[in-house]
Amino acid sequence: MSKFEKDAKDLLNAVGGKDNIAAVSHCATRMRFVLNDESKTDKDKIEDIPSVKGTFTNAGQFQVIIGNEVPMFYNDFASVSGVDGVSKEQAKSVAKQNQNPIQRAVAMLAEIFTPLLPAIIVGGLILGFRNVLEGVNFGFLGGQTITASSQFWAGINDFLWLPGEAIFHFLPVGITWSIAKKMGTTQILGIVLGITLVSPQLLNAYAVNATKAADIPFWDFGFAQIDKIGYQAQVIPAMLAGFLLAYLEIFFRKHIPQAVSMIFVPFLSLVPTILAAHVILGPIGWKIGGFISSIVNAGLTSSFNWLFGAAFGLLYAPLVITGLHHTTLAIDTQLVADYGSTNLWPMIALSNIAQGAAVLAVIYLHRGDEKEEQISIPATISAFLGVTEPAMFGINLKYVYPFVAGMIGSAVAGMYVTFTSVRATSIGIGGLPGILSIVAKNVPNFAVGMVIALVVPIVLTVVFRRANIFNKIDREIEEMPLVDATDADLMPDEAVNQPVRTMEELPEIDVESPLVGHVLPLSEANDPVFSEGMLGVGVVIEPKEGKLYAPFDGDVVTLFPTGHAIGLVNEEGAELLIHIGLDTVKLEGKYFTMHVKQGDTVKQGDLLIEFDKDAIERAGYVTQTPVVVTNPDNFLVNIVECHEDVTPKDKIFSIKKIII
Repeated sequence: MSKFEKDAKDLLNAVGGKDNIAAVSHCATRMRFVLNDESKTDKDKIEDIPSVKGTFTNAGQFQVIIGNEVPMFYNDFASVSGVDGVSKEQAKSVAKQNQNPIQRAVAMLAEIFTPLLPAIIVGGLILGFRNVLEGVNFGFLGGQTITASSQFWAGINDFLWLPGEAIFHFLPVGITWSIAKKMGTTQILGIVLGITLVSPQLLNAYAVNATKAADIPFWDFGFAQIDKIGYQAQVIPAMLAGFLLAYLEIFFRKHIPQAVSMIFVPFLSLVPTILAAHVILGPIGWKIGGFISSIVNAGLTSSFNWLFGAAFGLLYAPLVITGLHHTTLAIDTQLVADYGSTNLWPMIALSNIAQGAAVLAVIYLHRGDEKEEQISIPATISAFLGVTEPAMFGINLKYVYPFVAGMIGSAVAGMYVTFTSVRATSIGIGGLPGILSIVAKNVPNFAVGMVIALVVPIVLTVVFRRANIFNKIDREIEEMPLVDATDADLMPDEAVNQPVRTMEELPEIDVESPLVGHVLPLSEANDPVFSEGMLGVGVVIEPKEGKLYAPFDGDVVTLFPTGHAIGLVNEEGAELLIHIGLDTVKLEGKYFTMHVKQGDTVKQGDLLIEFDKDAIERAGYVTQTPVVVTNPDNFLVNIVECHEDVTPKDKIFSIKKIII
């Protein structure tokens, strides 16, 4: 019997048998199933299988986490099941059968806006800073703003408008580019299309309402006239135009001979799209966007706005879990474009704070749990800075009651700031820094909302824990004593009868950084499989160069054919997984060059893999690299470097073997 044959048979039965599998594939750490009916799975039985480290569902795929031995497990599964595997892209395509139209639309929206998030966050920070410089009257300056009292800061404020305008006014360029990238069409055509929506020769969208109809410029074709109106900061017109361009290009690629496609496909795709954008899609999209923003704004400014605010505050965190929160980016952007500010973003910032506050309470309740603090402390900081996924997936959803406490705190805070009409002038900066984006006169009320978002979740988390409300799995865990086995006969009988854990008198093994980069706690990985510690203990590195070196002496036990992941084991049996980038398996080896093969013995500092970091990032992938000890039950892992720049000569953690 092969190593994983029994586990593979158990997994086959637990997922509902061969007939329930529409497609199966694997990456470097997990099996990816597309199931005909996920309700037929027995998740408890699956997670009881020795080889399985966890399960979750994402984008229509049921994923079973195995670890760095997944290639061998996959081979045994294919053998016992008789199911042929498919490529990752084929599995992703088949997975759409498990998504309803709303889920597909949300997934599409997320894939469009995710590449734009770094720019939106930077833009929000810049506009928030400008808001402080020119919008807040300070008593110590004689009631003047900073820009009114200092020519230097007036110049800084004026200069910062350059990137602020580039990011938000010209957002349609980013949207049309992102759609072209997502659809696999020509990205430069998407950029050109976006520029035609915000060209300086057009009347700026912000000036349209203040311009008389007779003064609006137009193109005169003799038999017809088309208004020269720009679509600065408009989301829906850009999306409609972007999709039309993509589908036209796909259509003409199929029907125009390859010999002349370079000439005719771009021309026949781009020019009609530009015309349609200004004649049909732009005006329709403007109306749709205006209608949506007016409905949201009306709800948040009506006499029942407090109820709307409470509901949004309560439900925003669950929206993050489902991915639906990406829809609020489009609505927020439209609100700022139509009204100059948004009443939605303040509640999003407060929800970030509330989830962070709940984790802070868990840190207090579980004080002394050093292993959990490696996740909870960075997760709290991340949430307070506007990124809540590590807090929610790493801690709050695990225990449930802090997640509910955060939702309630967010609801109360959202109700208050909506009732007091708090608005933000920009989006992108959440959590505590979100106060920078708030309209100056609303800052005091937003500060009260921040206090509510901090205090209510902390109090409720403690109450829920002590009253055992919404609490099914959190309990005090008695740790086994760590002693030397030779002293066991000196212990009292009752102690001898308890499990005893001993440690070999072996030196600690230093694990050096395999990369030049910036090291972060594993909880800050952008993949919950790593950030929640499902695959083990370690760190994540943001690489600055595309060379991967051996972090210790050992053997190459796993080397993925695509070169994006490698498994090493040292003489003491410590298993180390290094995964270059996230979802980079989809590149199918492109941009990766392997300098070792499976079975090789390597020395610390040997070059293992080269990768084109810039090309991978241009392709839309994150190069963040988890470095994980996958058998932490057998080793003590002592993290020594986090939030630091490292080179391959720097120790990132040490490991020491344990015998149970």
